[in-house]
Amino acid sequence: MGPYVTNAGVFLIETLFGLYILVVMLRFLLQLVRADFRNPVSRFIIKVTNPPLIPLRRIVPGLAGIDVSAIVLMLALKCVELLLVFLLKAGVVPPIGGLLVVAIGQLLWTLTMIYLVSLLIQFVLSWLQPGGYNPVVLLIQQLNEPLLRPARRLLPPMGGLDFSLFVVAISLILIQMLVVSPILDFGTVLVLK
Repeated sequence: MGPYVTNAGVFLIETLFGLYILVVMLRFLLQLVRADFRNPVSRFIIKVTNPPLIPLRRIVPGLAGIDVSAIVLMLALKCVELLLVFLLKAGVVPPIGGLLVVAIGQLLWTLTMIYLVSLLIQFVLSWLQPGGYNPVVLLIQQLNEPLLRPARRLLPPMGGLDFSLFVVAISLILIQMLVVSPILDFGTVLVLK
């Protein structure tokens, strides 16, 4: 019965923390790209993330238009998540340095996955509902545009087809392989020491 309870506990911890970190990261990214916060989806994200962020902003100020408090919150939540999972699985506290590196690697992985999924959604919706209005589609377009704009300069649309989505997706996958995976591997080595 022990491993089943442990697995269930790990699943719950990773799911609850993961969903909330995802919402905080979406808020951070939408603020970064100056998305429309009158959108109902944006309002929901603000309402859910305001309770920890408002008090944290009194301690951690922004820097050059970047919401540093959201970064600190994501990092703290990810470290607590990893600590709880490690305690549940191994029963000991891992080295803090390794925990921090793994947390950074996992947050970067989440960041790249948010963009990969949003690019896929934008690609599919461009075929299914071109030109239609949907608040989620609008946010996805606003989120992706800062990445797509430079790619469009390199590879302008040809024959009505926009290949910038593919260029950005391939770049993100390469970032996962060449940057994020080594960070995760290094953090895992530090944690297991």
